[in-house]
Amino acid sequence: MSRDILPDLLPPGLRLVFCGMAAGPESARRGAYYAAPGNRFWRMLQEAGFTPHRLRPEQFTELPGLGIGLTDLAKTQSGVDRLVRVTQADRDRLAQAIRAAQPQALAFTSGRTAALALGLKVLPFGRLDDALRPAGFPPIFVLPSTSGSNNGNWDRNGYHAHWMDTAMTLGFRKTA
Repeated sequence: MSRDILPDLLPPGLRLVFCGMAAGPESARRGAYYAAPGNRFWRMLQEAGFTPHRLRPEQFTELPGLGIGLTDLAKTQSGVDRLVRVTQADRDRLAQAIRAAQPQALAFTSGRTAALALGLKVLPFGRLDDALRPAGFPPIFVLPSTSGSNNGNWDRNGYHAHWMDTAMTLGFRKTA
């Protein structure tokens, strides 16, 4: 059996779990989530109001203290998201982990990850229609990817607003 590249952070009582595709090459090398220099994840957590200050990737273990957990769809692979091969075992593992942790909400950190995890085609950013939510899952949000390879899309597509809206909806941020 393959070992997880990064550990799940899924203790009970979480307000929100972020789910990515898989550890990127830099994250796998450093043993920390969203560790590539161009990745906006840690910046967006702070700017959107999920965290009171900007954390470094190596501080990921502090997130459960803020009510936030982390996982990936493909736990035993690392690499560029578009090259990760997701299996039914990956989907089943994620479903089991989310149902066991029972967070108040789940946010996928890319539309592709959400679509592959849920077995759907294309999903819009924002809150997923509850009719599409798997049994035993909390409300689901689909967010734009924070990957450095997606940075050119942020400004022209208003991706920042989706992260801000999710933080407001979930009560992490009090004002716009």
